[in-house]
Parts: sequence; C-alpha cells; structure tokens
Amino acid sequence: MSTSKTPITVFGEWAQIGKDEGMERHHREAVENMLAFALPSDQDFSFIDAGCGNGWVVRRVAQLAHCQLAVGVDGAVEMIAKAQRLDVANRYVLTDLLDWSPEQTVNLVHSMEVLYYFTKPLAVLQHIYKNWLSTEGRLIIGLDFYHENTVSHDWPEDCGISIMTLLSEKQWLDLFQQAGFQNCKTWRVGAKENWAGTLVLTGIK
Repeated sequence: MSTSKTPITVFGEWAQIGKDEGMERHHREAVENMLAFALPSDQDFSFIDAGCGNGWVVRRVAQLAHCQLAVGVDGAVEMIAKAQRLDVANRYVLTDLLDWSPEQTVNLVHSMEVLYYFTKPLAVLQHIYKNWLSTEGRLIIGLDFYHENTVSHDWPEDCGISIMTLLSEKQWLDLFQQAGFQNCKTWRVGAKENWAGTLVLTGIK
C-alpha cells in the first residue's frame, strides 16, 4: 500500500514545519533570474504567482514601482494562511489552479516548481493561456524536476509525493507551443556538477 501523499498535503505539512523558508532560499537564484527577464522595467504591470507558497515572490514583486497588482494562488491551506499572515497588503487565493481565473487578466504569470505536480500539465498551461493572461502577456516557469536533471528522478519516492510528472526539456517546450504560446524560450539557471540547473521556460500569448 502506497504511503504517498498529494502535493497539496505535503506542502501544507512543509509550511507547518518551516520547510517553505528553505524552499525560498534554494529557489531565489532562479526566481531572480526569471523576474529579471520577465518584468517590464518602464511600464505598469499586473502579476500572478501560480503556486505561491508562503507568498515570498508576491511580496518581492509587489514592492516594485510599476506593479499595479500582485496575486498569489495556491492549493495548500497552510501555505495561503502563512502568506496572509506575512502580507496583508496583497491578495492570496486558496484554490486549485485549474478551478480559478482572475477577475481581470494580467501581464505576467510566474510559477516556480509547480506545474509538474499536475497529471496533465498541458491543461494548466492552456488554462493560464486562455483565462489568466492578457494579449501579449507572458508566462514564465521554473522546474527542477525534469528528465535531464537526473538527480531529481528519485524525488517522488524521497518526498512521498503521489503526483510528479517527469518530462524532458523538449517535451515541456512542446507543451508550451501546444497551449498556444509564441516566442517560446528555454534556458537553465545554476547548473553545476551533478545538477543540470533550474529549467526555465517562457512564452507570450
């Protein structure tokens, strides 16, 4: 009998024991790289963090002068509760990403270490493309669990997580294109010995 738990259950437990703070430290280099690429420097924008955890990226982006709206969305009760305790200025939504759409579309959607926790990542990409992004809006995601990063292959068993979809860089790029994204790009951040780096993918609606 499997002892694996859903991603939402595991991340809720991590929030309770403070493991989310370690995730923030480990992901900061990649996220800063992604934001440096994606954030407009001279015009107002709106922002959603898909799978926001404790809200650290929302808090970071909301401080920028041109940010008009920053929203965090996550399925883990404990993560959203923690985000709301840490930040009363911005909006955090407890929901499944596939079940929610913003009242108004946004210019930028960011997601770090989230989309492979869905059995059908294409459905999430299509939903974001259709319902979250404004025309010419950008999606940018970061992934550490992917085929070329072989050290990550044991994570589902090591972390006891029931849903982790292992795809290659090319397969992820193909999904972006199938969802309708244009000008798609991929690169890796922080590669070193025995670590292929964080895989970054981005595209425009």
